[in-house]
Amino acid sequence: MAGPLLYFGFTALVLLLLAADLLLQRDRAPSLRTAAWWTAGWIALAAVFGIGIYVFAGRQPALEYAAGYLLEKSLSVDNLFVFALVFRYFAVPVRYQHRVLFYGVLGAIVLRGAFIAAGAALIHFQAVLLAFGLFLIYTGLRFAFQSERRIDPGQSRLIRVVRRFLPVTDMQDGRLFVRVGGRFHATPLLLVILFLEATDLVFAVDSVPAVFGVTHDPFIVYTSNIFAILGLRAMFLVLASAMDRFHALKYGLASVLVFVGLKMVWLDHWAGGRFPIGISLAFIACAIGVSVVFSLFPGARLLRYAAAVVSLLLCVGAVLCAAGPLRAWIPVPRTRTLDEALYISAACYLAWAVALFVSARSADSGHHPAER
Repeated sequence: MAGPLLYFGFTALVLLLLAADLLLQRDRAPSLRTAAWWTAGWIALAAVFGIGIYVFAGRQPALEYAAGYLLEKSLSVDNLFVFALVFRYFAVPVRYQHRVLFYGVLGAIVLRGAFIAAGAALIHFQAVLLAFGLFLIYTGLRFAFQSERRIDPGQSRLIRVVRRFLPVTDMQDGRLFVRVGGRFHATPLLLVILFLEATDLVFAVDSVPAVFGVTHDPFIVYTSNIFAILGLRAMFLVLASAMDRFHALKYGLASVLVFVGLKMVWLDHWAGGRFPIGISLAFIACAIGVSVVFSLFPGARLLRYAAAVVSLLLCVGAVLCAAGPLRAWIPVPRTRTLDEALYISAACYLAWAVALFVSARSADSGHHPAER
């Protein structure tokens, strides 16, 4: 387990990088090309850190870090939808969005750190693991099948409370507070930051237990979370005009949440203590990758139906192999472990087929559920 000095050093490095980012892009809206380079730079930095974990800690922690980073990066896409919604609602000029996101990311780091510390203290209790797993399964299923839910910042209780005790004025050159008639007034930028922090607190309830499902090392949980958050500002500027197209991503995220929940509730115990991290990483990458492909290509609707049929056939095949009729097709000795693995595969194929079918039906009706 990492010592306090390592946590302090990593946090100091992150703050230094954030300060450099803010100073280099202060008071101007980054171009699309600049945002793309910053996005690539943050991802490359996360990859270099993962290589460092591999060199100094070994293959298993490095794979856990990669799985945690990919999981958190995927789940953090939800934040991008909220960014776009809040900026439109409060009519935040583009030149101020980068600064607002800086404060939002800084607050998110503090909140995630607190959540991770609490999770690290509780994760040693088996009942907590079970509760986390069941919660993720419930969240994933609800996420996949619930109807689209709109977020209205104007109905936020936090925003109403702030407006009750602190008058709000117009946008004032990017400042958070201004003095009007001898009295302090908040600007809309302060309301935006407060709302973003409140929504990140809600997202952390899902994402922190999820990453504890792939690793129990608090340092890996912390670093993968932070690296996933760091690139959100630049990624938002790159994807701002295309986020409505990621309507199928919710199904990939839902399948990942259900998988991680099953891993915590059952798969780890079934595998003798820890489900293979390589399989977990492959599942997460495939689920997110396929859902992104289905989102970006309009003609992929028919492909979704085809993939759903293939998944159903694979489900039936896995059941038949485990139950007996197709056992001769498997060129390995029959064991109880193999049969259980086939049944697990069948369940995953079935869940993925249902998600694909629902996604294709949503595309047919012109309904693109993109927000949580």
